[in-house]
Amino acid sequence: MSRTAAELTVGMALPAQSFPIERASLVRYAGASGDFNPIHWSQQTAESVGLPDVIAHGMLTMAAAVRVVTDWLGDPGAVLSYGVRFTRPVVVPDDSVTELSVSGAVRSIAEDRQTAEIDLTATVAGETVLARARATVRLR
Repeated sequence: MSRTAAELTVGMALPAQSFPIERASLVRYAGASGDFNPIHWSQQTAESVGLPDVIAHGMLTMAAAVRVVTDWLGDPGAVLSYGVRFTRPVVVPDDSVTELSVSGAVRSIAEDRQTAEIDLTATVAGETVLARARATVRLR
């Protein structure tokens, strides 16, 4: 089920979601992506390069955030483009869960009503972790 242009208005909010990220999530993502950089699993390495602790993969954070859009659209193939600017790392301490909170809103609808731009806000503990997070989606 993709969204129709008739359903949308500028400023319309998408359902917000929260995504738990824990060390096991990072291990699974590393295995799937092949990114075994030790800053994503070794506290000692992360701290040695000036990080406060192990951090989540940027692409994992991006992927979780865009789920707000794909879940709302019901069609991941309707995402035409997606980009973000990383503003701060998502720190994932051992033996705890970091909650990535994501909300979204319709930024604009093309004049031909075939596409729309969706702005996303992604935060951890109230701090923005992705800026200029925007997806362009195809409408039916």
